[in-house]
Amino acid sequence: MRATLIYGAGDVRVEDVPDPVLRDPTDALVRVLRSCICGSDLWPYRSLPASGQGERIGHEFLGVVEDVGSEVSGLKAGDVVVAPFVWADNTCDFCREGLQTSCRHGGLWAADGVDGGQGEAVRVPQAQGTLVRLPVGEDSHLLPSLLTLSDVFCTGHHCAVTAGVGPRTSVTVIGDGAVGLSAVLAARRLGAERILLMGRHTGRTDLGREFGATDIVAARGDEGVERVRELTGGDGTHTVLECVGTRQAIETAFAVVRDGGVVSRVGAPQYEEVPMGFPEFMRNITLTGGVAPARAYIEELLPEVLDGAIEPGRVFDRTVSLERVPAGYRAMADRTALKVLIQP
Repeated sequence: MRATLIYGAGDVRVEDVPDPVLRDPTDALVRVLRSCICGSDLWPYRSLPASGQGERIGHEFLGVVEDVGSEVSGLKAGDVVVAPFVWADNTCDFCREGLQTSCRHGGLWAADGVDGGQGEAVRVPQAQGTLVRLPVGEDSHLLPSLLTLSDVFCTGHHCAVTAGVGPRTSVTVIGDGAVGLSAVLAARRLGAERILLMGRHTGRTDLGREFGATDIVAARGDEGVERVRELTGGDGTHTVLECVGTRQAIETAFAVVRDGGVVSRVGAPQYEEVPMGFPEFMRNITLTGGVAPARAYIEELLPEVLDGAIEPGRVFDRTVSLERVPAGYRAMADRTALKVLIQP
């Protein structure tokens, strides 16, 4: 089959790889209907050292079950399913606590001999716990929005949930990428009273307004902090959803959060130390967030996607074939695309 491999910074290729087969009785084989490129895929795309041997890549996909192992129940050939971006048994103590990203028997896509999502098919370990059956057909117009339940919308939701967003809450979202826009949508869904979106790409912030942002702050750095403070009477917002992952973003988050407020970060951090010293301590700021256990949220969010109450799939602004995935990476790296949908 054909699948995406990364050989180093800027070097993504689509090549022939072995067809997946059932290895364990808990496996399933899934033919990919839709996958996509994640913002976190851009970190290795920009910085991975060159290698003569490509690595599989991709962790967001949905597809059709082709075969299941002897110990898999509740799934059958022909089922349309979505896979969260970390596979898990969904039965261990961490999974039962809603932390499938720490599953004792789980793991990552495109690692340790497991297929990546950016290909024609995937062997799914722990299939019964990982896959969620979708009551739609292979040609459903809802597939893009359903795909966001694999990662990006669940990540934005996790950011809002861990921050404690709710009615009468004021929110600042830092970042106008797909995760930031998903966080805006999640905050609105949870009843936030006011949502400030910090971003400077008009096409993206326009979508942010449609998702629920009440104010747009295009400035960055000290000027951006000053503008948020100005809009909030000098206090900042109760919660800040940091969806970028850079040092500047987390510094901005602490600067615009209200005393006693919460900063939640889901932007994969590209720094070692958090600037949370004595001044932040004296302001009673809470830092939370982390990697989103998407599997814990899918059933909660699925009904509203199915009935069209929310349309998180609108973050996809470009669709490419599998063979055109390298062009999709370039488009996202160059910021000419927000998030690229892959249709094998």
